[in-house]
Amino acid sequence: MKNNTQILHAVKIVGISLLTIGIVLFVLGFFGSNYSNLTAIGIGTISGAVLIFVMGMFFVATEEMLTKAGEGNKS
Repeated sequence: MKNNTQILHAVKIVGISLLTIGIVLFVLGFFGSNYSNLTAIGIGTISGAVLIFVMGMFFVATEEMLTKAGEGNKS
């Protein structure tokens, strides 16, 4: 379980960092300047952060299920 916690913590930190950068880029592009490219980059960064977080959660859940299934067969 300790390994799963480390992976989950790393995914959480990366996801929050990318999400914050994406929100800042989106707000700057949408409200702050006339550069519409920043808006698109911000939306893409937000989508990437969500995708990375969901994939990390899937990996943690998969590893947890495989670990529990392996323990059940040993008994």
